[in-house]
Amino acid sequence: MRVSVFCGMSVDGFLARPDDTFDFLKAGESVPHGFTRFLNSVDVVVIGRRTFEVVRSLGHFGLYGKKQVVVLSGTPLDLSSIQGVNLGQMSGTPQEIVAQLEKRGFKHAYIDGGITIQAFLRAGLVNRITITRVPVLIGQGIPLFGPLSHDIQLRHVRTQSCKGGMVQSEYQVDGVGRSGISKKKRLDPKARQNKRK
Repeated sequence: MRVSVFCGMSVDGFLARPDDTFDFLKAGESVPHGFTRFLNSVDVVVIGRRTFEVVRSLGHFGLYGKKQVVVLSGTPLDLSSIQGVNLGQMSGTPQEIVAQLEKRGFKHAYIDGGITIQAFLRAGLVNRITITRVPVLIGQGIPLFGPLSHDIQLRHVRTQSCKGGMVQSEYQVDGVGRSGISKKKRLDPKARQNKRK
């Protein structure tokens, strides 16, 4: 399974403000930057609980079209009141989520939401990252990237400028193939413990 990230952020690296609003990104909404083409290439969207709550409050599920949307949450969610969206729920480690999705036949996952993106990166599962930087500094907010236990090497694929001063860069995550599985075969914590026994 391929696992991709496609997101917009401020030049200083924030996806949203501390209160989850992202008004500063709206400047790029009318500018073509490849999101529609990217979305057409995926067959499942994976978001965290926090992103789900933000999208639900704003009524923005149309952003994902008719794609299967999977919400990651360890507690039950009432999704019955949300109409017109193909919603489901899963829980587990990123490795377990990918395994469940593969069993269901999905081939290309779009990971959205800061904490979720960070978790899949740390697990060595993301193979492609596309970042569109909006020309603004907001000083504080929800970061795209977080702490790592090791360096993650990226291979630059391309960079292009868009109208309005936006700059989009695409990277291949080094050591992760098209399957979205690290060539180093990183094990999840449970697997490491079993291996030591």
